[in-house]
Amino acid sequence: MRRKHQGFSLIELLIVVAIILIIAAIAIPNLIRSKMSANEASAVASIRSINTACVSYSTTYGLGYPTNLSNLGPVPAGANATSDSADLIDSVLAAGSKSGYSFTYAQGNSGATYSLTAQPTVPNTTGTRYFYTDQTGVIRQNVGAPADPSSSPLD
Repeated sequence: MRRKHQGFSLIELLIVVAIILIIAAIAIPNLIRSKMSANEASAVASIRSINTACVSYSTTYGLGYPTNLSNLGPVPAGANATSDSADLIDSVLAAGSKSGYSFTYAQGNSGATYSLTAQPTVPNTTGTRYFYTDQTGVIRQNVGAPADPSSSPLD
């Protein structure tokens, strides 16, 4: 007697694989876009933190704004906060890179002003927007090219 083997045919398996590939083709771009959006939101939050830290630094030490981001960073173990390491931002941000964005800080006008830019480390992969801020605290943005003082303000 012959037994009838039951299972999936090759065509049924190919249909299932095709459906999985279609779902993946739809889901992966959405995942990448959401990751870029998260990186951009993190960059804006980091810029806000740096703006706040710069104002705190200026009022605490009376020296104007810091000369670089590392002045806002953590203090060495067992030491107190000073104008060289004010302990106002974390070590990752003080190094100038966080969540797919790199930050460039420049003190201007003998400490009376500063500017801060944030650009994606890999454009169109870690983010599409570029950001700029200065001592005014207004965060400006530009898509696809570096932001500057004439860029549109963040909503």
